[in-house]
Amino acid sequence: MKVALVHDWLTGMRGGERCLEVFCELFPEADLFTLVHIPGNVSPRIESMRIHTSFLQNLPGIEKYYRYYLPLMPWAIGAFNLRGYDLILSSSHCVAKGIRITGGGTHICYCFTPMRYIWDQFDIYFSGRGRKVQSLVMRLLKPFLKNWDVRSSRGVHQFIATSRHIQKKIDSYYRRDSTVITPPVNTDFYSPDTAAREDFFLIVSALSPYKRVDLAVEAFNELGYPLRIIGAGPEMPYLRSIAASNIQFLGPIADEEVRFHYARCRALVFPGEEDFGIVPLEAQAMGCPVIALGKGGALETVIPEPGSWKPGTGIPEEKTQKPTGLFFYQAKKKSLCQAIEHFNSVESGFDSNEIRERALEFNLDQFRYRIRMFIQEYLKKSHAEKT
Repeated sequence: MKVALVHDWLTGMRGGERCLEVFCELFPEADLFTLVHIPGNVSPRIESMRIHTSFLQNLPGIEKYYRYYLPLMPWAIGAFNLRGYDLILSSSHCVAKGIRITGGGTHICYCFTPMRYIWDQFDIYFSGRGRKVQSLVMRLLKPFLKNWDVRSSRGVHQFIATSRHIQKKIDSYYRRDSTVITPPVNTDFYSPDTAAREDFFLIVSALSPYKRVDLAVEAFNELGYPLRIIGAGPEMPYLRSIAASNIQFLGPIADEEVRFHYARCRALVFPGEEDFGIVPLEAQAMGCPVIALGKGGALETVIPEPGSWKPGTGIPEEKTQKPTGLFFYQAKKKSLCQAIEHFNSVESGFDSNEIRERALEFNLDQFRYRIRMFIQEYLKKSHAEKT
């Protein structure tokens, strides 16, 4: 069976690339198609694949400014020739699911989210600080991109959603059914050590607008508690400019150093609405409690105090496990500050072993097995229907 893997871009190791890593392990002989590849920025497993890039690869400043080429991405992904492939497995949060299928191949899309830039988070990306020209251009292009996104979804034979939250978006935007298979966390690598907890809170995040790290910076400016921020991105200059001296920016660091900080922080702060969010699971795998915005994927991974679910979330209260963190429900400084102060009063009640048990439900072996069995069963069913 000839297999093609399709991924939006290869510019760093984030949650999506952790999933792609597993796809590469399952199909080591596959060809990997992507818009842009910055060599050395992804894992050796991914780098070992036969990687094919689009015409965007040769455009000026692409390594740093690839996101600015968003209007060209539908054409770039559509220019690939995938004739002759039996299985196309795309992992998509932007345009990868829009790959054109010719010659009878089966297209399964592992969807991290429908293109958030043009749907529910347009204003977060294209409004505000220094984005007037960009916002004007994107508002003109938004109808075209939405139309393309919906039309290209029809070329997917089967969607897999990363969470119930994304399953609802796929149904709402594309009018398509999907199966939920949650992303994995490496619970062997992220496992508790004997280190004592120290007096600081932690954020591990790409510094992009929708991550709402600015909200956390504002809250910790007011509270004065030590906060360490791991990650890089376009928001870095602004965040540094508003941060008080109790906030430390560590930049992008090796996974071993991230693990070091998970093991020693008082709690992970997760201030943005995520499609799923692997970072809270990494922290929980280390026995670390999580303070998260009570929206999106966090509702499916973090267990708050009994009785603290906000009505209307649609997620039933977990009664069989002890809490692994707590939620704040409004993306506002005051709400986050209240959650942090509440955490101070209940911190001793969190059990690191119970917290880790939650993360073990999302381990790598489970993900490999579920993805492999889903693909095998779908291809078997599809073949039977054709014959």
